[in-house]
Amino acid sequence: MAVYQSYATADLGLVAYEIHAREGLVIDGEVGELVVTTLNPAYPLIRFGTGDLSAILPGACPTGRTAPRIKGWMGRADQTTKVRGMFVHPSQVADIARRFPQVQKAWLVVSGEMANDQMCLQVEASEVDGDLRERIETAVRDVTKLRGQVEAVKPGSLPNDGKTIEDCRSCA
Repeated sequence: MAVYQSYATADLGLVAYEIHAREGLVIDGEVGELVVTTLNPAYPLIRFGTGDLSAILPGACPTGRTAPRIKGWMGRADQTTKVRGMFVHPSQVADIARRFPQVQKAWLVVSGEMANDQMCLQVEASEVDGDLRERIETAVRDVTKLRGQVEAVKPGSLPNDGKTIEDCRSCA
């Protein structure tokens, strides 16, 4: 059975779809945040910002279709990140850090390839033993509904740029 990707939202329904050439998702749009207009008389949306990033693929589709194609989902316009189909928000990272007075700062790093996403919560703390690491990993699972590793780093070593999530996955 051949399985193909599609891109859809609850508000819009189907936005883009993959075809048998498997070179992007067929769509009509621009580079950057995916913004869609639907003139459905029952639920019209004008310039609906999905918050998702994508890019137009250059060149023609090998199947001969002429509609522009997108690479697919490439991340979020904000810091919210999709991991294994679930959104992880910066507020969730802050919630986890607040639960542990030993943690001065937390930074979530998402890595891996499609269908093999990995999360590592880096925490600045003076000392993290095995028990604390386990409790933080449990909090990560409770708050995000996803499993993730915890890595202790030296205080002052995490970036101080206001961000709490770094998505290191390849967008190619």
